[in-house]
Amino acid sequence: MTGRERKPKPRYRIGPDIDLDDEVVLDAAGERITEARAQEMADYALEWAGRGRPSLTGGRGRTPTLTVRVDPSTREALERIATEEDKSVSEIARQALHEYVDRCTRPARRVVEE
Repeated sequence: MTGRERKPKPRYRIGPDIDLDDEVVLDAAGERITEARAQEMADYALEWAGRGRPSLTGGRGRTPTLTVRVDPSTREALERIATEEDKSVSEIARQALHEYVDRCTRPARRVVEE
């Protein structure tokens, strides 16, 4: 979003707190939402909040991200390759970067002449 674009107006407004054990509030399936059920729903939402994608490190730490710019033809080629290989563009980019770093950091091989 650029600085000139306006944020969309919220679809819902937060009203006053209510006691769900006194007021009858139904979910989309027509089931009553009680205070206990609302707490369960909130706990579930908070459990998942901020989890994001799984870490590539294998641990619970965050995986660093890298953003790169490419020309449109490169992007289109990457998308085509990713589709053909049933991979994401990110997987293709990670593999290419890994191979490049591996190649550049590998000790030079010495050719021994006899």
